[in-house]
Amino acid sequence: MSDYVWTSALTLLLLGYLGYALLKPERF
Repeated sequence: MSDYVWTSALTLLLLGYLGYALLKPERF
């Protein structure tokens, strides 16, 4: 169960970061 929680949390964080990067491409 702990692995599932960590995996889901990291996935949400990564998706959020990618979404933010797509919304603000001028940062890169």
